[in-house]
Amino acid sequence: MHFRKIFCLLIALAPLSAMPQNRIENVEKAFERFLADEQCRYASASLCVLDAASGKLLYGANEHTGLATASTLKTITAATAFSLLGKDFRYQTTLGYSGRIENGVLKGDLIITGGGDPTLGSWRYEQSRENVVLSQWVAAIRAAGIREISGTVIGDDSAWGTQTTPDGWTWQEIGNYYGAGASALSWRENQFDIHLRAANASVIKAQPEMPYIRIVNELKTGAAGSGDNAYAYLPPFGNLAYLRGTWASDIRKSGISVALPDPAYDCAYRLQDTMKRLGIRSAAATTSRLLALEQKTTPPVVQKLSTITSPSLSEIVYWFEKKSINLFGEHLLRTLAWKSGRPAGTREGARTLVNFWAEKGIDRNALNIVDGSGLSPANRVTTRAMATILFQAQKESWFADFYKALPEYNGMKIKSGTISDVSAFAGYHTDRSGNKYVVVINVNNYSGSGINRKLFQVLDALK
Repeated sequence: MHFRKIFCLLIALAPLSAMPQNRIENVEKAFERFLADEQCRYASASLCVLDAASGKLLYGANEHTGLATASTLKTITAATAFSLLGKDFRYQTTLGYSGRIENGVLKGDLIITGGGDPTLGSWRYEQSRENVVLSQWVAAIRAAGIREISGTVIGDDSAWGTQTTPDGWTWQEIGNYYGAGASALSWRENQFDIHLRAANASVIKAQPEMPYIRIVNELKTGAAGSGDNAYAYLPPFGNLAYLRGTWASDIRKSGISVALPDPAYDCAYRLQDTMKRLGIRSAAATTSRLLALEQKTTPPVVQKLSTITSPSLSEIVYWFEKKSINLFGEHLLRTLAWKSGRPAGTREGARTLVNFWAEKGIDRNALNIVDGSGLSPANRVTTRAMATILFQAQKESWFADFYKALPEYNGMKIKSGTISDVSAFAGYHTDRSGNKYVVVINVNNYSGSGINRKLFQVLDALK
């Protein structure tokens, strides 16, 4: 009787144990159909599916081929930041002054010292919004008894040097909001808006007003239904923006978002302008970079007035992954190097990231990483390496925050990635039977449009 019960139990469990295998067989067939699709005729595609419990490879196709990642790279950047910085890590920005205060007059300069915070002035967090930050700074200035400033308002972004954009970013991307470079003193997510009139693609206004930037509009009115094909060409630290491309005659968008060329200057400018409107006079705004060009040094801060503390890393990663904010990724990558005692550059950050995962057993040659966001088409990462990192992330104390930040696509918790001729997804899935998977799928150099629907058809085989 005892053996009979065991036999019956094994028979009952057999269909359940077979279900994951059936799904993997379905995935294999679905991926083969995908590869045979005309859109993939000249493409490189890869798929890696791991058992989320054991890390065992359930299915792999070209899983050791390095491919451009697009924004799926953000999963690796976020996991590394959690590991090396901790989920409670926060940035700090300080406001202080040089010189001395005499009879309400600051005989010196106001200095905003950037600490790498990508959220300063961001509308996504209540405590970081532009008006909140400026109000806090003005209150601190008044509390110190300052009614007039004989010197300038300096935006000190010197901690991270003058190269704001990673090598490998394309000219078409750099002037647009998603191609904004990282600065030690970033401000309002390093972007501003240009409102456009749909009827003739003319410029209505910049928001906020940008009196120090000249906008040259070369946009053409696009056919109805052609959408937004407008691009801004505005280099870092430049003051001349060219708008090129087309803007559909029936478009309902109000305009485009453009990269802020010098966020440290704009931050100092907004504080100076706010003080002026409130009756606190000062000389012009400037930056540590501009002073250096004049062979001047930024004076040392003798007294701090205010410290702005950023949201926690968990809160930063939430929006980083949920809304795919490239700027946050570039800040996090640089911070990895900076907090490890290395120069806060993109290359050093990438080297820090690769070294970290290499020490955990991942082949460093499977991680050819040149930025933190995936915007560069020069990134090359294998789906197996990315899936392995996602598997290891599950074991960490910060995983709940990491998982929460992942968007939901096609009924799965996965991060999407899209740049020119690249489409990818990376994340986790639990099937109807409770089996859990780590899945990474990527296709490069496909033709046509609408590829995501076909990628989802492959992933649907796991359901």
